[in-house]
Amino acid sequence: MTTIKRTLCAVLAAAMLVLLFGCANDASVPAPTAGADAAAPAETANTEADFTLKLGFDAEFPPYGYLDENGEYAGFDIDMAKELCSRLGWGLQLIPINWDSKDFELESGAIDCIWNGFTMNGREELYTWSDAYMDNSQVFIVKSDSGITDKAGLAGKTVAVQKESSALKALEGEENAELLASFKQLVQLQDYNTAFMELESGAADAIAMDIGVAKYQIQGKESEYTILDEAIQSEQYAIGFYLGNSELRDKVQAELDKMAADGTFAKISENWFGYDVCILGE
Repeated sequence: MTTIKRTLCAVLAAAMLVLLFGCANDASVPAPTAGADAAAPAETANTEADFTLKLGFDAEFPPYGYLDENGEYAGFDIDMAKELCSRLGWGLQLIPINWDSKDFELESGAIDCIWNGFTMNGREELYTWSDAYMDNSQVFIVKSDSGITDKAGLAGKTVAVQKESSALKALEGEENAELLASFKQLVQLQDYNTAFMELESGAADAIAMDIGVAKYQIQGKESEYTILDEAIQSEQYAIGFYLGNSELRDKVQAELDKMAADGTFAKISENWFGYDVCILGE
């Protein structure tokens, strides 16, 4: 190699080294990231546009929340939440929970609220609540050929109820102590689908449950099942937030009120129940 060629090679090599080290130390070049999932900057992570409402619900509690035949989560309360989040520009994450661990899920921050045919009566001091949006009652459902026509007919019978449910709380209340004592057995089950299997097989004589759920479950089978006229207890549904989280509650409540005022609430409830269940503003 000639002297000229050696000189040219040395110059080129020096230039490459300058470029390489210059870029490596240039503050304008971004440092490597941990990947596409790297955390967003703190100043933008909690903006309204980026907010996602984490909604906790029982996935076996139709018509309020359940897994439909297409393998998707559906229900009245889910449709209400979808509409509300869409109007606010929020994301919505549907998180099915075990109902008897709902308080832990809320306290841990795994969910932001419980919106799922959630009874506020008797729980007023445990959560920060929205205004009640729906009236509901606890009732008994029996097979039409059972011969049971009223609560007195449940004496000596086996009654099924969902664990941690409003119906269970109502039956264990002081005002129903005599009624509860008359049962042969009160069986606590994980969900109402199992309760209906127990009723159908004869393992249970009645189910204690929300009237909205009862009416939904027996649609098209009204000749097979009967809802007893005497209610166990009347109650109201609301959205439950972690105690003290009034900021999120207020935002949800404001939009829920708008949905009631412009007829959106009524339209969604008509689709699910055939009538307007809204009691907001009454």
